[in-house]
Amino acid sequence: MTPAVAEGAPPAAAPERVLETESEVDAFRRQLERRVNEVVDFDGKKHCSGGRKAGGGSRYGPYGGHSRGPPDLFRLFGVILREVTSRDWARPFMEPVDVVALKLDDYYEIISKPMDFSTIQNKMEGKDGSKYNNVREICSDVRLIFANAMKYNDEQNAVHRMAKRLLEIFEEKWLQLLPKVENEERRQMEESKDAVGTNTSREAAIAKLAKDTDDELSEINKQLEKLRKMVVQRCRKITTDEKRKLGAGLWHLSPEDLSKALEIVAQDNPSFQTKAEVVDLDMDAQSETTLWRLKFFVKEALERRADVVPGKVDENAKRKREICDALAKTALKRIKKQP
Repeated sequence: MTPAVAEGAPPAAAPERVLETESEVDAFRRQLERRVNEVVDFDGKKHCSGGRKAGGGSRYGPYGGHSRGPPDLFRLFGVILREVTSRDWARPFMEPVDVVALKLDDYYEIISKPMDFSTIQNKMEGKDGSKYNNVREICSDVRLIFANAMKYNDEQNAVHRMAKRLLEIFEEKWLQLLPKVENEERRQMEESKDAVGTNTSREAAIAKLAKDTDDELSEINKQLEKLRKMVVQRCRKITTDEKRKLGAGLWHLSPEDLSKALEIVAQDNPSFQTKAEVVDLDMDAQSETTLWRLKFFVKEALERRADVVPGKVDENAKRKREICDALAKTALKRIKKQP
């Protein structure tokens, strides 16, 4: 029902159209809220790309699926290991030192960290549960093999001389590979810096989008409130008879709709207690904005309820109905006392 316009007043805006405008604004506000949620969800997602696999069936071949690092460098380092270990002198260093068979009782007193090529191979292939992060770590272990041998055996010992010669060969090959290692390290450092910059830029963009969206929501709320006040100013006041009918309509609302109606009252009256066991609702104390909003809310709620077939009501619902009835009766008594 469209309220009549008071004589001499400017034409009133159709309240039904006002409700449509409010619904459109609310829908747009929810859409903006979803945008914020999407931004947050997007921020929580992680993207990754797999590196190419490094093949190889040699003794020191399969690094791509096990060791962490550029497959090409591991492959090239594997070539160096094959050149070193293919020599006859490398046999004493291929397996862990058998201190029992060789009766080396003081070996572990002198050598704190034993190392051999089979241990390096297993770690490169990930067999022992650990992995090399880069070729420099492998290089360190290779040097440790020969350093241990030269430390435990004196210079006149054949093992010492073989270790020294193999170390010279290894260092020569390593110097040839080192420029590529350094280039890869620089590339990774640059990528790391770029990744940090990209993450920072993404976080800044997300923060800005969230702030802009929040500002839009705040502006919509302000415009909506101005719209409501403007409509009330242009519409006539709720009559005493309409207040009485509104109180009677509250009596017939479902518990859920009644709670929503009380929330409407609380929006314009922060001190209003919606959760009290007995709610005292004085229609004359409500603003015109609240009364018009209640009027259309009650009208729509009762129309929706008329289309629903009553179902079985449980004890909890009955209790809510009793509370609602008591609330409506209190409101009706107050309205009837009006002159």
